[in-house]
Amino acid sequence: MEITEIKVRKLISDGKLRGIISVTVDGVLAIHDIKVVQGEERLFVAMPSRRDDSGMFRDIVHPITSETRESIEQQILSAYRMELDRQSAESISEGHQTIQ
Repeated sequence: MEITEIKVRKLISDGKLRGIISVTVDGVLAIHDIKVVQGEERLFVAMPSRRDDSGMFRDIVHPITSETRESIEQQILSAYRMELDRQSAESISEGHQTIQ
């Protein structure tokens, strides 16, 4: 299994939710609504979930092994940080445009 594309759909600056991500696996399977969340000590990835009849949230999609979870999380957080850097650089360059 290989993640072939990661799209940062939304960046959020307020609260614990920091971003919404979509990934494509092997170029044939899309997984939407993966969340980047600010935990007490670090950023982490929360897989798509829904509330069941008892009010508990259950993952709809999730990795089976810890190695796969770590790999997915590392790739998603890397893409998230790259997008933050890109947007930061973009806003800095827009602020330093020369007026003629």
